[in-house]
Amino acid sequence: MGFLADRLSNIKPSPTISINVLSQSMKAEGRDVIGLAAGEPDFDTPQNIKDAALKAMNEGKTKYAPPAGIPLLREAICHKLKIDNKLDFTPEQISVGCGGKQTIYNALTATVNPGDEVIVMAPYWVSYTDITLLCGGVPVVVECTAENNFKITPEQLEAAITPKTKWLLMNSPCNPSGAVYTSSELIALGEVLKKHRHVWIMPDDMYEKILYDGVNFSTISQVVPELADRTLTLNGMSKAYCMTGWRVGYAAGPTDLIKSMNMIQSQSTTSTSTISQWAAIEALTGPQNFIEENNKIFKERRDIVVSMLNQVNGIECDTPQGAFYVYPSVAGLIGKITSEGKKLKTDADIVTYFLEKEGIAAVHGEAFGLSPYFRISYATETKILEEACKRIQRACESLK
Repeated sequence: MGFLADRLSNIKPSPTISINVLSQSMKAEGRDVIGLAAGEPDFDTPQNIKDAALKAMNEGKTKYAPPAGIPLLREAICHKLKIDNKLDFTPEQISVGCGGKQTIYNALTATVNPGDEVIVMAPYWVSYTDITLLCGGVPVVVECTAENNFKITPEQLEAAITPKTKWLLMNSPCNPSGAVYTSSELIALGEVLKKHRHVWIMPDDMYEKILYDGVNFSTISQVVPELADRTLTLNGMSKAYCMTGWRVGYAAGPTDLIKSMNMIQSQSTTSTSTISQWAAIEALTGPQNFIEENNKIFKERRDIVVSMLNQVNGIECDTPQGAFYVYPSVAGLIGKITSEGKKLKTDADIVTYFLEKEGIAAVHGEAFGLSPYFRISYATETKILEEACKRIQRACESLK
């Protein structure tokens, strides 16, 4: 019998983090690498948020926080959910965790028994399936094709639900595709879910404020309130507020579930950083105008990347409506031969080729459950993105 737990054999390190670490190590070795794998804004945390953290430290607010989160932050989250999403919660229905990832882990740990199924829509954020496996659950992956704008249909959802289904995990705007569900699409999915009372819904709204082209955001319990008693709404400070390293995520849902999640947290991390929580209060209650300003820059970058990638023979890149990723198809590159005589058989081969040939670090589509695609984060400087796209164009032109 080995020393390590058997459950570890079911999971793997996060591909996005692994590729980001690899690109950073290559840079440290003096290689000319452009890293487009990391899912974080390149904008700095706004100064007023940093000032709030410094103020908290100077005032001695450096002690343990309650596992659920400090009361003022939970009140601020309730206010945000009411104003932005028309959802009514009390502070007792809020759990603050060490980023969105931990809130998902806490929720699945609290609810999933061995063999329980969790429906995940591909392309999906890379951690959904592995967290499910780590908790003893079974990921049920539904492929959402480009023809359906990378969104699940009501018919697909109905077909995926079984008596063992415990959760439906949703993500809009989606990482990696940038797809955004309309209110009418959510209502249609809600009609299916109303028929299956044993299925709970976990919308991951982490990118809700990063939207383009006049697209509006809705979360499912907002437009289908009948599902509120079995919906756990997830969000956090990482993306819109440029606070990835501060590690503040949160969940809002039924009281009994939140209590169970907080109990798990009390035995793991206790809480996320008290200082980060005071900063998060300022983020939620302070000026919000920087988000729109950042989104204008993101949109400019998006349009540049989409245009330049669509100039490549063999790549097709849709225009995402939200988040800060593109998820182009590389079906037209499968089977091509490199100048070294290697045949590109998979999207993993293609992103490896981009890295070795031109120093472009991206993430292959297989990591997100849908091939043949790859993901680029355009949350980096415009001139760097332009150079990266030129290198991809050059790499593809040399294929036979």
